[in-house]
Amino acid sequence: MRPEEDTIDDKPMPLLDHLLELRQRILLSLGGFVLAFILCYVFSKEIYGFLAAPLATILQETTGAERRMIFTALYEAFFTYLKVALWGGLMISFPWWATQLWLFVAPGLYRSEKRAVAPFLIATPFFFTAGAAFCYYFVIPAAWRFFLSFESPAGPGELPIQLEAKVNEYLSLVMRLIFAFGFAFLMPVGLVLLARVGIITPEAMASKRRYAIVGMFVLAAIITPPDVISQVGLALPLILLYEGSILAAKLLRKRDQQAAAT
Repeated sequence: MRPEEDTIDDKPMPLLDHLLELRQRILLSLGGFVLAFILCYVFSKEIYGFLAAPLATILQETTGAERRMIFTALYEAFFTYLKVALWGGLMISFPWWATQLWLFVAPGLYRSEKRAVAPFLIATPFFFTAGAAFCYYFVIPAAWRFFLSFESPAGPGELPIQLEAKVNEYLSLVMRLIFAFGFAFLMPVGLVLLARVGIITPEAMASKRRYAIVGMFVLAAIITPPDVISQVGLALPLILLYEGSILAAKLLRKRDQQAAAT
């Protein structure tokens, strides 16, 4: 039985009105994405330079010589900048179209459900950004140093083994890592939300800890390049976030019990 004050702040609407509102929210979301896409395309070279900065820095430190990145098809650089704008537009516009989705769904929720879900909507971009930043500033430099350690200078009668990275392949690898870490760092948001609605319990998560740890290493091996550094760099933070999810779920449950008792 819900309290009397726990109501739905919405007026009955015909199905056609709901469909029209949904259409409006979709158009607003697409409009926000298009604007973000155009903005990112204008600065696509600068954004790509930012993504390539870890590689450029390590190459400068290790070799001291001027190095380059290449493209082997006439259209490759153009489509690479389009991809930069696409990924950048998705990331920048995410809060906007997520807000539009919330504004469409929220009127149909009870007040208690809104209070329960709202903090997780705020936490989602924070944890995604934290995962992307951790990948860019810590994992990528370590992984790049590992990969570049296989370069070798030319000896007598030998040819040097040297990296000449393609712009398209480099972008695909970096974005794969950034999005993998960003979405993986959303794990505590999902776990705590499931615990909040009663689907799982902190005790169940704690009892399945060993299976969760194995699953995290398997997930890291699937979504990261085949090197130990990036795999361990993803699995270890996930384990810490899993433990944090258990603690957060316990604290939220205790707070809810105290609120219900008063």
